[in-house]
Amino acid sequence: MQLGMIGLGRMGANMVRRLLRAGHECVAYDLNPNAVNALAADGARAAYSLDQLVDALAPPRALWLMVPVAHVESTLAALAPKLAAGDAVVDGGNSHYPDDIRRAAALRARGVEWIDAGTSGGVWGLERGYCLMVGGEPGAVARLAPIFDALAPGVEAAPRTPGRA
Repeated sequence: MQLGMIGLGRMGANMVRRLLRAGHECVAYDLNPNAVNALAADGARAAYSLDQLVDALAPPRALWLMVPVAHVESTLAALAPKLAAGDAVVDGGNSHYPDDIRRAAALRARGVEWIDAGTSGGVWGLERGYCLMVGGEPGAVARLAPIFDALAPGVEAAPRTPGRA
């Protein structure tokens, strides 16, 4: 599956690497061109602007935001006009849920899906996988299931110990 990743810090970059290892095609974008170049060297397709990122993805597009919560709004404001009906945007950060509800409603009015997927796992997620707390419309979540499955090891990966709920 194809995914555009926006935000190539330690977690975003390693998420791209994990997806590449699982056979997915990733287009990588960050404000820092050195971060983009590093992932291009690992096999991702480089994008040096949001326009390049969107143009490199086949519709319906799937894009994942791994930017600090303080930058989600401005990133989405720049990205949203470039999106089309059927596209999906995943927020992998720690956005406050009323913000997610508002963003989902605004994008849904344009036919774009918003998925909130709080992501934890830190720099160890590359090898161990990530914990994803996914919320969104069932069809959009199902469409991105191959991405979620590649990133998260699943419940069977957790040791059978007390507290494993």
